[in-house]
Amino acid sequence: MHTPPIRSFRQIESRLDPSRPVVTLFSGGLDSTYLLLRLQQMGLTDIHAVSVDLGEDESSVHKQQIADALGVKLHILDRKEEFADSFVAPAIAAQAVYLGIHPVSSTLSRPLIARAAVELADTLGAQAVLHTANRSQNTLRRLNGALRLLGYQGVYGSPYDLDPVDRDDKHAALRAAGVDLLDGRVVSGDSNLWCREFESGILDDPENHAVPEEMYRWSVPDLQAAPGTVSVGFESGHPVLVDGEHLPLVDLIAELNRRAGAYGLGRYSGLEHLDHGEKVLEIREMPAAWLLLRSYRHIESACLDAELIREKQHLEQVWVREALEGRWFGELRTAAQRFIDTCAQRTTGQVTWHLRPGGAETRAITSPNPRYVRDRERWEADSIALESAPHTAPEPAFV
Repeated sequence: MHTPPIRSFRQIESRLDPSRPVVTLFSGGLDSTYLLLRLQQMGLTDIHAVSVDLGEDESSVHKQQIADALGVKLHILDRKEEFADSFVAPAIAAQAVYLGIHPVSSTLSRPLIARAAVELADTLGAQAVLHTANRSQNTLRRLNGALRLLGYQGVYGSPYDLDPVDRDDKHAALRAAGVDLLDGRVVSGDSNLWCREFESGILDDPENHAVPEEMYRWSVPDLQAAPGTVSVGFESGHPVLVDGEHLPLVDLIAELNRRAGAYGLGRYSGLEHLDHGEKVLEIREMPAAWLLLRSYRHIESACLDAELIREKQHLEQVWVREALEGRWFGELRTAAQRFIDTCAQRTTGQVTWHLRPGGAETRAITSPNPRYVRDRERWEADSIALESAPHTAPEPAFV
């Protein structure tokens, strides 16, 4: 029997003991800062703000300033390597793109953030894990779903579900409390080493959403950049090489964000559905994802049978749906991952790209055990010989 999640500020007051520890997810943004203020005003005395560092924009100094101003304990947990290796890498192998529109991002970060918060809550003996997602954010069901599937025994949820607070009211309350570190923010943002995302505020309306150029950081075109090449290599489905150099995935993503971003690659906009089917606009920049996902498909095509890839493409969207709906730790996503991992074991090779402003083309696709034909005329001759003399003809030449 699962405890019903927290959905309002009134439920926090009625269900939590002010003297016992509480863990809150803290990004350094407006919503999570305002929650800390409200908890403080409710008389809670043992508040722990946890920030899981996945390579986001907000600095640790900024977060510490807010925590100090509100008198709460800040925990910054570095999980960048775990995020890259255990969440981003599986997403690359799963070709995790929402309905063919944009690569998923917060879908990957939320389960790890939830797990880190549960581990901290268990260490502290905390009575609750609170977050600040609202009902117009898919993060609400992703965090709640992850906390439920992880079997967290305390109270969890977001008071913004039933008690949304206007942005101006949040700013005013924080200014009145002497916390004026968040003025001037006109959108909500989410970032990690895989993606920078913007939504809400001035980007609410899908029919009118010109993004101020200064919001972009990774995909700003370098006007001096000449066309160039970059090679990306995979071993058993895992990205490991850039131009022949082995790199940890965290560093590899950063390098490709820089290299591909310099040509203005990797910008996405798209509508993503909410819990009841309505859709909201999200803007993203993901240069490394742009290059890695395409590279992986090319290597996969070089290594795997076409029918196997067709079946995998079906399971890819099953994988995306389950992760997107907050069931990362669920059985179906895990089962789909096993199939995808089996395919990944045979996905080894390298793609060389020619990069130019606004686009890229492949120049070489290589694999040590390929299914592709390099000499069609020779292949035809060998194929005919095999058919006419099945007992003595040589194997067809694929390479």
